[in-house]
Amino acid sequence: MHKVLVSLLALGFSTLVVATPDLKTIGEGSYRYLFWQLYDARLASTDGTFSDYQQSRPLMLELTYKRDISKKEFIEATVDQWQELGHSTEQQQQSWAATLNELWRDVADGDRLAALLTEQGQVRFYFNGTDIGVVEDTAFAPAFFDIWLHPETTAPKLRRQLLAAE
Repeated sequence: MHKVLVSLLALGFSTLVVATPDLKTIGEGSYRYLFWQLYDARLASTDGTFSDYQQSRPLMLELTYKRDISKKEFIEATVDQWQELGHSTEQQQQSWAATLNELWRDVADGDRLAALLTEQGQVRFYFNGTDIGVVEDTAFAPAFFDIWLHPETTAPKLRRQLLAAE
């Protein structure tokens, strides 16, 4: 009986898919670096608009990858963006990077990573529709979403597309 229960639990957890909330698209676009298209991005909220991180909850950013990227490269690029924006401390960045290292996976062409800003101000991550964990530090959400949405982002064209301003 014990072996059957363990097998059922293992099977259940390996196939657990949690649906993200049904949100309306605000905007979408593609991010390119030099010659490569890295990912398509979509921003969504309950009413299909974005005003700020307090009023637009839940808010979801979904990235669909167009090439293989290692978890290490992805985390390094994220930290680089935080450093570029300068809105978080090095200690916060290193703590968040350690958390992301536990949650994130290598991505391949076609994989989807979604970040959901919850009503409570946490960020829950989904990988190909499967819930992979949450960052509970509420300071993380604006730092993470600012990579794409802050006026000083390094991807202003994508920001305009996500905010449906283009």
